[in-house]
Amino acid sequence: MSDFLTLKGKRALITGGTQGAGAATVALFRELGAQVLITARKSVDLPEALFVAADLTTPEGCEAVANTVQDRMGGTDIIVHMLGGSSAPGGGFAALGDLEWQAELALNLLPALRLDRALVPGMIIQGAGVVIHVTSIQARLPLPEATTAYAAAKVALSVYSKSLSKEVSPKGVRVVRVAPGWMETVASIRLAERVAADAGTDLDGGRRIIMDRLGGIPIGRPSKPDEIANLIAFLASDRAASITGTEYVIDGGTVPTA
Repeated sequence: MSDFLTLKGKRALITGGTQGAGAATVALFRELGAQVLITARKSVDLPEALFVAADLTTPEGCEAVANTVQDRMGGTDIIVHMLGGSSAPGGGFAALGDLEWQAELALNLLPALRLDRALVPGMIIQGAGVVIHVTSIQARLPLPEATTAYAAAKVALSVYSKSLSKEVSPKGVRVVRVAPGWMETVASIRLAERVAADAGTDLDGGRRIIMDRLGGIPIGRPSKPDEIANLIAFLASDRAASITGTEYVIDGGTVPTA
């Protein structure tokens, strides 16, 4: 990969970069020569120069990260919005109260809006930049039992991303979306555990339930974090200079339509 792509000299902010596909993206970006700033609620043995702790579900947390980007890097060339997830209970729509809905939007939509509002103007001034919003195939294939609010938040992120691309692409800033399917990560295992508990089965049973609800995964397995990182790195690079405003699904063939 490093022989094909380079991100040398690029300044990148990666949210949610301490685990799963986020951590894989951080590692690959650094291998490709990018200067990376990682943000999450808690550091995992990362050098202070690479990390800023912040709760991005709050306006104050987003402001702190934006200020740190300016102080440490003087701006950014790439933003990768990896942050996301779901803690909503199973039980369908009736189990989702206002607090659950607010929590899903606060985690999966609002951080991207706030950070873009703070940092994209700098990209416009420099006449170049890339914003990558990580959405989800749940926007197309929601699981009513467990992910309604998460899926709705990702739909909102996708629509916002498309609108942003129309506004800023003529000014030199590319905006693209990456929509992973089911990935084998700590978060996905937690979801499988919740589904398993609700169904009275074990973890493997929870995995099978999720795959069945998704209609199966033709390649026979979840995606790997490194595979998601490879796609993100390509889209962030100059190799993808004419790609903007579109969404790339990486799901092992789960979505049954084009």
